[in-house]
Amino acid sequence: MKDHSFYFLAILAPADVSEEVTAFKQYAALNFESSRALHSPPHITLIPPFLWPAQRLTDVIMEVERVAGAVSQFGISLHNFNCFPPRVIFVDVPENKALASLQATLSQHLHQQLNLGGEDKRGFHPHMTVAFKDLRRRLFAPAWDYFSKINYERTYEVREIALLRHNNHEWEVIRRFLLNC
Repeated sequence: MKDHSFYFLAILAPADVSEEVTAFKQYAALNFESSRALHSPPHITLIPPFLWPAQRLTDVIMEVERVAGAVSQFGISLHNFNCFPPRVIFVDVPENKALASLQATLSQHLHQQLNLGGEDKRGFHPHMTVAFKDLRRRLFAPAWDYFSKINYERTYEVREIALLRHNNHEWEVIRRFLLNC
């Protein structure tokens, strides 16, 4: 399997939002022993991690370029915190038709063209994770008590999709795909 790596597609936060969300992740790591979310930059997952052969990475790149070039840039909002009890706490993303359309189009296209992924039984629930599955059940309640009281609202323009690869330690951005202006 050395010739395969894990990849995922996401919308990254701009620098100012990334800095703020990273501070939330660091707080979760220091105070609630949940540091796994620090292994990736703040992002909204479009296509969850998938195992893919390195020699076929150009196929993924070409197909994502096709979708990105056909999708217009759009605005996105972040609004306070939410959770998937009993392990995940995140910055919530309110319903956004352009975001849902991008995710559905990308998912369908990659499945049709490359047989990559398919329908996620959990559905698409956009968010930016601050405390991940390493959050212990006994620490979930105090962590949620802390984050649920924070008022956090930001908006920004989505201009690109990022392709990330796991390097056996953390997720790194290996390619960015500009959306249509």
